[in-house]
Parts: sequence; C-alpha cells; structure tokens
Amino acid sequence: MNINPNSKLKNNFWRDVRFWRIAMQIGVLGLLAIAILILWDNLDYNLEQRGIELGFDFLRSQASFEIGEKPIPYTPADSYLLALLLGLLNSLRVMVAGIILTTIVGVSMGIARLSDNWLVRNLSLIYVETFRNTPLLVQLLFWYLAIFLGAAKTAGKIQLFGFISLTGNGLEIFGIVLSPEFGALLIGLTCYTGAFIAEIVRAGIQSVPRGQWEAARSLGLKPSLAMRLVIFPQALRVIIPPLTSQYLNLAKNSSLASAIGYPDVYFVASTTFNQTGRVVEVMLLLIGTYLTISLSIAGGMNLLNRYVQIKER
Repeated sequence: MNINPNSKLKNNFWRDVRFWRIAMQIGVLGLLAIAILILWDNLDYNLEQRGIELGFDFLRSQASFEIGEKPIPYTPADSYLLALLLGLLNSLRVMVAGIILTTIVGVSMGIARLSDNWLVRNLSLIYVETFRNTPLLVQLLFWYLAIFLGAAKTAGKIQLFGFISLTGNGLEIFGIVLSPEFGALLIGLTCYTGAFIAEIVRAGIQSVPRGQWEAARSLGLKPSLAMRLVIFPQALRVIIPPLTSQYLNLAKNSSLASAIGYPDVYFVASTTFNQTGRVVEVMLLLIGTYLTISLSIAGGMNLLNRYVQIKER
C-alpha cells in the first residue's frame, strides 16, 4: 500500500497546534481592524453631519495659555503642539521618578514585612494597610493641601531625611527645589503604589522554598547576604509580572495630576480642547500617548522577566 507523503504532510499541517494559534491571532487582529474601521467610519459620518471636519491643523495654532512647569522653553505665543509636548515631558518626569522611588519604597517595605523585629514588621504593616486602603485622590489632596500648603508653609521646613525636606515652596532634594504640585504628586504616587508593591515583594519572597534559606545558612551567609544573593533573585520570577501592573497603574494614575494643578499631558490636553473645541482629536492624541507609554513599560518589563527566568539546560 502506497502512502502519499504530501497527503500525510497536509494532515499534520491541519493538526499543528502552532498553525491554529497563529491563525487565531491573525483572525482576532483582522476582526479588531474591521471594528476600528467601522467605528472610525461612523465617527467621520457623524462629524460630517454636524459640519465638523476631523483634522490636526489646530496643533500649529498659538496656544495662548501659560504652563507652570517648564522643563523646556515655552511661552503662550508657542503652538498647541509644543504645549502638549511640554505636558508630556512633565508626565514623563513624574512617571520615571515615581517608578524609581516606588520600587525602592515597595521593596524596602516588603522585606520589612518579614522582619524578625516586631516594631519594624508592624510599622511596615501599618504603612501598607493605610496607603493601600485610602483613595489615591484623597492622598494627593492631603499631601498638597495639608502638607505642602499647610504644615510645611507654616513651619517653614519639615526635614524628612538629611537630603529631603518639605517647604512651602515645594519638595527640596539635595538643594534642588521642586514645585508643591510636583512634590505632592510624586510623594502621593510613590506612597500609594509602594504599598501594593510591598505586598507583591512579600508574597514573592515567601514563595521561595524554605530549603533555600536553610541552604544559605549552611553556607554561612548572613541573613542580609542570603536575601540579596539567594532569596531575592529567585523571588524576582514571581515579583516581576504583578510589578509590571503596578508600574502601569502608576503611569495611568499620574493623570490625576490635574486635581492638584500639576500641568501634565492630560491637564494641558484638557485646556487645549476647551479652547479649540477639538475634543475628538485631542482625545485620540491622549489615548495614543498613554497607550505608547504603557506598551513601552510592559515591553521593558517583559524583557526583564525573560532575563530573570531560570534557563533550562
């Protein structure tokens, strides 16, 4: 009996799981593209019925409004495009600084939650439960109104550490003074997100088998060295995926800056569409901006996650 090899190959092709996975992904992307085209066509039709043309020519027009935080030169005579770029830079300043600081705070508090010292363990517990169970908007208003515009302005200066202090003029770090709005937003995002990261770190450390601790002790490693060289690297495989979600939350929660008057990209965009009436265009720019930022963070964290995974030999 002769078996046609081409027929056998064809049957295996249809039974190949990889083929169906790729085919399903292509199908989903196709349906998504069709849905976007339908929505765009409906939007364009509705705007045309109202005599509104969709376009981004307004970005070249004069903005005619002031922005408090200026990492780059800007005047009200400049264009809306430059104003939005300035707002984006202000957002990125908070996001980058917030991710760095919230990682330091979250990891420190997560390790402290497992401390043998009763006072350290319970102080970290109080921190986590307080900041994790209080709305972020309330915390931002507290830091801005009660601390920076209230206590710090009355006291003149509140020293936190040797290089950080709160003043009526803002947050002072190594002699560099940041505005009260920036300081309140940065501290609020750091404390809030750090509480969630602390629990992620605690759970990640506890997921490491107890035998790893015993092996480290048998080698004569001190607890601090055992944590740094043995336990924490293994815990990273569990920590990084949920940590990515918290970084994304921090980036998106930074849009609450408008509540305390910090001119981030959302704040500037709101002023732009109020003045120009181009709500659809500005909202599309905002969606694209936050989507790009979120995908960049997720992509970077995915690369880090691959790096820390155990390599099979």
